[in-house]
Amino acid sequence: MIYELLLKIISSKGAAYLILLDPDKLSNDKLTEFVKYCEVSGVDGFLVGGSLLIDGDFENFLKKVKSSTDLPVIIFPGEVNQVYQPADAILFLSVVSGRNPEHLIGKHILAAPMIKKKNIEPISTGYIIVESGSVTTAEYISGSKPIPRNKPEIAAATALASQYLGMKLIYLEAGSGASQSVPNEMINAVSNYCNIPIIVGGGIKTPQDAKEKVNNGANIIVTGNFFENENNWNLIKNFADAIHFKVPISV
Repeated sequence: MIYELLLKIISSKGAAYLILLDPDKLSNDKLTEFVKYCEVSGVDGFLVGGSLLIDGDFENFLKKVKSSTDLPVIIFPGEVNQVYQPADAILFLSVVSGRNPEHLIGKHILAAPMIKKKNIEPISTGYIIVESGSVTTAEYISGSKPIPRNKPEIAAATALASQYLGMKLIYLEAGSGASQSVPNEMINAVSNYCNIPIIVGGGIKTPQDAKEKVNNGANIIVTGNFFENENNWNLIKNFADAIHFKVPISV
């Protein structure tokens, strides 16, 4: 079970580190090399998906990722049609920060039978879009108004409601390429209210930023857009070392 594996990683390393792979933004000719680089750099697994797929071949991209690594490969769906084997799991996302019923339960009714048929582990996740300084693709496509950056109490109450509804994870999302990441004060507020793992992603551009988010209660850090630039690949290990605070950092 991938969810149980994530819990074990969090327990043993202090926090988990996932890399988001977007079929539209990472070329196939660099994919295997990048995945292998992530493996040796200490990454714990991969999310595969995107809010809007234009050029990417999701199914073949997913198969190539899975064939390139033994690490967990989890679908991060932007649409119902992004349900394919051989993924290990899928984040069964409910956009709880919004009030669009299609993204609270509507799309899920269509996706659930496909997930069951393909025997992919669903991980119920309360997805909270956070104001990041610009309109993100996730915000626009979902039609969801983000939670204001200066309202950590709204995020905390929303996350707690998600936990009470039975969600296994909370995902605080600033958005791909966000100009501002999720505020540490908001992460801290959510962490103090909830006792399920908190994922934080979007706009995290330095290992120190990632470390601060873990220090404020994030259990899983996700980066993606930052490493679409090959010149930044050498920083992946620095991110992993900063996030895995229970693991001695090599000199």
